[in-house]
Amino acid sequence: MIEATDITEDAFLGGQLRLRQKRSGHRAGHDAILLAAATGAQAGDRVVDFGAGVGTAGLALARRVEGIRLSLVEIDPELAELARANAAANAIAAETIVLDVTADAQAFAANGLLPDSVDAVLMNPPFNDPARHRGSPDQARHAAHVATGETLHAWVHAARRILRSSGALTLIWRADGIADVMAALSRGFGSLAILPVHGEAGKPAIRVLVRAVKGGRAPTRLLPGLMLNEESNVPKKEVRDILEGKAEVTLAEP
Repeated sequence: MIEATDITEDAFLGGQLRLRQKRSGHRAGHDAILLAAATGAQAGDRVVDFGAGVGTAGLALARRVEGIRLSLVEIDPELAELARANAAANAIAAETIVLDVTADAQAFAANGLLPDSVDAVLMNPPFNDPARHRGSPDQARHAAHVATGETLHAWVHAARRILRSSGALTLIWRADGIADVMAALSRGFGSLAILPVHGEAGKPAIRVLVRAVKGGRAPTRLLPGLMLNEESNVPKKEVRDILEGKAEVTLAEP
């Protein structure tokens, strides 16, 4: 059981979403909100958030797009319980599933995630390379941030299995790992849209937002980069609007 003193309540989307999360370990931030803003969905769609944590990305998407059928998949039972409570506290309908994303098809099916049954998957997998990144001594933070060599491929494989034909996967990843993303998506996905995300002007991208369509055949599109901050290190207005839930990030073709 998590002690009350170990929990904070934080506002997202300009106060439209209030989430309880653990004081230590992985903390929700800009990546989850950017991911939610970049995920296309409409009322009635079945949407699955892989590695949902306390529910940040999935619940932010559900706040923007009313009427989606949302499932939050999280391996850590404590985080999953926080996600369940956060959904209820924000009056958002969502089911929470305690499940390892790398589990087999039988485990997914036992939790109602059948092959070819989902319209959209969004995910913010652990993405730091253990060969180049000193992991946190906090086990929860380490698990949330550091990937094994197979992490991305396993998560993409799971998404491909449950997505219906023409369903879309949206993910966020570190920019210097774009080759890994392309390799993981090379089987079964196409119609890629890639948005580089830059922290500062004149600096290399730090993240990529990627949308891929199951069975898609359109050419890959590299979109103009999203700059998070002005030269004064103040967030740009378009980014503030995204973080406050006033704007979305469009990756799908018009």
